Amino acid sequence: MTSLRLRRLRSDDVRPLGSRASDETTLAQAAEIVRDVQQGGEPALRAHAERLGDLRSGERLTYTAGDLAAALDAVPGATRALLERTADRIRTFAEAQRRCLSDLTVPVPGGLAGHTVAPVETAGCYAPGGRYPLPSSVLMTAVTARVAGVPQVIVASPRPAPVTLAAAAVARADLLLAAGGAQAIAALAYGAGPVPACDIVVGPGNRWVTAAKQIVARTVGTDMLAGPSELLVLADASADPALVAADLLAQAEHDPDALPVLVTTADVLIPAIEDELARQLADLPTADIARAALAHGFVVLAADREEAVAVCNRLAPEHLALHVKNPATWKPALRHYGALFEGARSAEVLGDYGIGPNHVLPTGGTARFRGGLSVLTFLRVRTWLRIGDGPDVEAVARDAADLARLEGLEAHARSAERRCTS
Repeated sequence: MTSLRLRRLRSDDVRPLGSRASDETTLAQAAEIVRDVQQGGEPALRAHAERLGDLRSGERLTYTAGDLAAALDAVPGATRALLERTADRIRTFAEAQRRCLSDLTVPVPGGLAGHTVAPVETAGCYAPGGRYPLPSSVLMTAVTARVAGVPQVIVASPRPAPVTLAAAAVARADLLLAAGGAQAIAALAYGAGPVPACDIVVGPGNRWVTAAKQIVARTVGTDMLAGPSELLVLADASADPALVAADLLAQAEHDPDALPVLVTTADVLIPAIEDELARQLADLPTADIARAALAHGFVVLAADREEAVAVCNRLAPEHLALHVKNPATWKPALRHYGALFEGARSAEVLGDYGIGPNHVLPTGGTARFRGGLSVLTFLRVRTWLRIGDGPDVEAVARDAADLARLEGLEAHARSAERRCTS
């Protein structure tokens, strides 16, 4: 068994993560692809997709709802049942979220005001398709969009495997675009051939996807600019080293740039976890990827509970897993994370694979101001105002006129005064 030692950092040396989503070179190159697809439409989309390996020459670019249904019929029955069970769990949680959001009507002087909650018209849902097919990301994005009430849902995924096509059918997607990277994001944002221009583009992806989302965000909505995945395990002396190691490896195998972090108050736990990591890596098929991620991850030995919590809040990680005794007593002090996993049995991978909450989450410390993908991502809160007659109206109209004149806007003031009866 090869030994393994995690990089040690003192708590004072831990800095906020900062965005690792994209770099200037990637942004510049993605911008060229986006511009080509925006201006050249489907031929430009196909040219980039073939050049970058999404498609072979002449291979089909899109799959209709009928094609997706046929793909679902063709997968093994057990696979279909698995996809449908997972979609049902995602749907149930999203429906509960949607019920929390309702239209509003409140009295205001002289009338009523309120808001309506309405979905966007068309959503583009991206699912990566690099090393492995990711049907879970198809379900997480497209099912959630449907629950929000989005009438038209388009999925994009490069080199879609049969299970990816089947997942799109389970999610009731209208169309699947068999392309990835910046070219797919551009097609979703601006339209290309049978792919309609979307109102919002969501979903995880590599740095090309993230760079393109940053570029098209001037025109369409996006969920977030996500970078490589992150897991912070917060562990005390009660933690099981084998479970902590398993969770760190599950995150590390995502990508060589994934960030696995351990924060603990128990010094004896660190070598025990390192031994477990080495033991579990020995027969892990993705060991090379996981080792690369572990190499730039780190461990922090905190002097006490307060210091451990401070490190967690400073990092604001995508995933925060609590391997501690009585996690409920730690939770109130933990303020920044994309998703929290409370207790050793609440494995982060259960969140990844559709127990209910969404797995598209903020990275790079952006959990300080952003939540993960949910039905809210696809909804707009639109306000309205209906005013009648009466003394209350006159009072607010005169206030509006006075405020307008304080700001030097005479036409505003006169418009308000025309609502006065005296």
